[in-house]
Amino acid sequence: MTTEIRVPQLPESVADAVVVAWHKKPGDPIRRDENLVDLETDKVVLEVPAPSNGVMREISAPAGTTVTSGQLLAIIEAASASVAAPAPQAARAAAAAPAAVPAPAAAKGDDGRLSPSVRRLVEENRLDPAVIAGSGRDGRVTKSDVVEFLDKRKSAPAVAAVASERAASPAAAQGAPVRDAPSAAAGAVRAEKRVAMTRLRQRIAARMVEAQATQALLTSFNEVDLSAVQDLRARYKDSFEKTHGAKLGFMSFFVKASIEALKRFAIVNASVDGNEIVYHEYYDIGVAVSTERGLMVPIVRDADKKSFAEIEREIAGYAARAREGSMALEDLTGGTFTLTNGGVFGSLMSTPIVNAPQSAILGMHKIQERPMVVRGEILARPMMYLALTYDHRIIDGRDAVQFLVAVKDYLEDPGRMLLQI
Repeated sequence: MTTEIRVPQLPESVADAVVVAWHKKPGDPIRRDENLVDLETDKVVLEVPAPSNGVMREISAPAGTTVTSGQLLAIIEAASASVAAPAPQAARAAAAAPAAVPAPAAAKGDDGRLSPSVRRLVEENRLDPAVIAGSGRDGRVTKSDVVEFLDKRKSAPAVAAVASERAASPAAAQGAPVRDAPSAAAGAVRAEKRVAMTRLRQRIAARMVEAQATQALLTSFNEVDLSAVQDLRARYKDSFEKTHGAKLGFMSFFVKASIEALKRFAIVNASVDGNEIVYHEYYDIGVAVSTERGLMVPIVRDADKKSFAEIEREIAGYAARAREGSMALEDLTGGTFTLTNGGVFGSLMSTPIVNAPQSAILGMHKIQERPMVVRGEILARPMMYLALTYDHRIIDGRDAVQFLVAVKDYLEDPGRMLLQI
């Protein structure tokens, strides 16, 4: 008895997916619910689990194939039948497979920082992550790093053969100049590499270009004194975490301050649909999260109805799922307004791009002590620059500036958020 593995139903907003990596090959045993293959859409990576125990019989869509909903990916054979009579293709694959290399005694580079999908790929290919250069945050090894490492390992013999052939060529023997790079005359060989964009990166690029091409984007700036917010956090962070099981960060303050300002300036929470302005009477706030694959914007839905603790827990949960690659499509759909924090990377000021079809985005930046004149005295204050990029087709400069001032006022006097004044 055989079972067909097909591409799961993709949402209407997702046309297709790309087969990123198979975790099983023909002839491999399979356990129920074990991840068989990773499919990358323009938003998230989907894992396709095995519906039952068995053996991989054949793969119909190898890595790199673009697939659509319902398309055949592979066929697995029931365990009992497979054990009695292995499929011819599986037998041939097993016979042609090279001798297994013993797995390293311990993954030297795996200090718990590998995501589950990366760890699986490393273990299946019997690699030591310590020898793989990581391009992720803090030098973490990403899935693309592992795939690139495998590709380099496969192409190494061919590169060596080409180099040997060049060295033995008559031109080389006669001292003819090498034309591999402009600096070859100085004896140096300059290398470059080409890496295909991930689907997520392609989607980000397309949306950024779309926003620039279809919206009249303008950015206004202001600065905020975060002394009051810092004092509140210092005073209550321990009791807050003990009571709610969540850390009291800055983001919940900014989400709440933005919502209060959006209530006063509804146009900033609106969007354009053809020749109509759509005023959203709800507050679904996108919070940009940086991941190894690129920027994602999960949505805190009905954020106006949630407490500081609920917002902090939800954002922390999104950040964890983003790092693990387990973000769901519905987590990234919708949103009426977005916050992005470049300050965590040290950015002092920037002009963020609107997350279309939204009409505005608030950029947060690095908190830096600066001398400020306070009631006639020069004092060091924790200051942050704020940037609001907005669609000037529907948002006038007056509304944008007053929105920023409102956010500033709520953050400099957080009690106003509680009293809603």
